[in-house]
Amino acid sequence: MTIYIDPPIWPGHGRMWSHLVSDLSYEELHAFAAGIGCPPRAFDHDHYDIPSTEYAAAVRAGAVEVGSKELLRHLTSAGLRRRKR
Repeated sequence: MTIYIDPPIWPGHGRMWSHLVSDLSYEELHAFAAGIGCPPRAFDHDHYDIPSTEYAAAVRAGAVEVGSKELLRHLTSAGLRRRKR
């Protein structure tokens, strides 16, 4: 019932990125992402990639700031972790 976001420390495409996950369901995650204007193409298997420019907006909308290890722990505990092939 919580959405989590890690710090924008992941480089890619000339930007820094965060990951956005749910500890409940993908439906909750998709609804939250849509609510902050995140495009569906930003969904990557089990999380959304959020550019650093949108980090503060995600937090203002209710995402809880956590470290990357804690974010992964929540995702795995919820049974929502999907490994890339």
